[in-house]
Amino acid sequence: METTHRVFVGDSRDLSAVDDESVELVVTSPPYPMIEMWDDLFTELDPAIGDALAAGDGYDAFEAMHAQLERVWDELERVLVDGGIACINVGDATRSVDGSFRVYPNHARVLEAFEERGFEPLPDVLWRKPANSAAKFMGSGMIPPNAYVTLEHEYILVFRKGARSREFEPRADRRYEAAYFWEERNRWFTDVWTDVTGELQSIDGPADDDLRERSAAYPLEIPYRLICMYSAYGDTVLDPFWGTGTTTLAAMCAGRHSVGSELEDAFLAVFDDGVDEVPALSRSVGRARLERHRSFVDRRRDEGTGFEYEADYYDTPVVTKMERGIRLREVRAVDGIEDGYRVEHAPLSLE
Repeated sequence: METTHRVFVGDSRDLSAVDDESVELVVTSPPYPMIEMWDDLFTELDPAIGDALAAGDGYDAFEAMHAQLERVWDELERVLVDGGIACINVGDATRSVDGSFRVYPNHARVLEAFEERGFEPLPDVLWRKPANSAAKFMGSGMIPPNAYVTLEHEYILVFRKGARSREFEPRADRRYEAAYFWEERNRWFTDVWTDVTGELQSIDGPADDDLRERSAAYPLEIPYRLICMYSAYGDTVLDPFWGTGTTTLAAMCAGRHSVGSELEDAFLAVFDDGVDEVPALSRSVGRARLERHRSFVDRRRDEGTGFEYEADYYDTPVVTKMERGIRLREVRAVDGIEDGYRVEHAPLSLE
């Protein structure tokens, strides 16, 4: 099996390089409005944003920032297939503007924007990230009532394009082989993820400190889970805010095609320097999933509970009939092409 992974340098408000209804899944984390590190970017897109911030008008700046993101959401509506899924990782912002401290609810604003475009909201996920400091409060310290809660979570908002789910041909191998284990389903499809932690993306190369400052990469586990949850083998995953390429890396490991859009070509050069490590990473990810399943099997047997089914491709029992066809993939080779990469996949090696 082969997959292709294309990355375009350009403005994600214009995804003309991506065909209409050619993407089954979007997994992305946009720049968060009202987070100071993104002020310059948003101001470059709309100078009125900088004017509003300078004038102490936080609300107008917040709305104007989201207006720029909405131009990307318009493109997502165009490129997603009917029934396709969009997963948007976003955090709220806390900030003092003109002497007034408040929260800016980015997740609520994104939810509103997608609903306006005809997307159906699905249950979302909260994932807990480490606090930026040991202090669990802001404001007046130990004296009430003017302390504030520290934000330690982000939202993964999940939307379906249209009212109907995608349909597949009966017993489609690419769907059944992409199944997840029963215990993975129980862990992944819960609305609070406490077993995923935030991490600094490791970026090496020229001007790496500057790149790291401009990177807002989420942990690889997040896009990998979402890709496994909401797509099948051979589907195409889009990340319009490509950044360090974490979504593309997850798609490679998961056996899906991917498309990315990124403003700064420096990120592409750094990603290219690391593609030789993808085969080992994908093998590690697949083997870890299988090992976790075997540990689950041991615990379940220790509790006196048996299994009714056996996996077709692995020497292990499974809980449900739908898991029997699971066939994990690994990357065997990554070759550069004109606008990205061609990846050769094979069934997961156990030796």
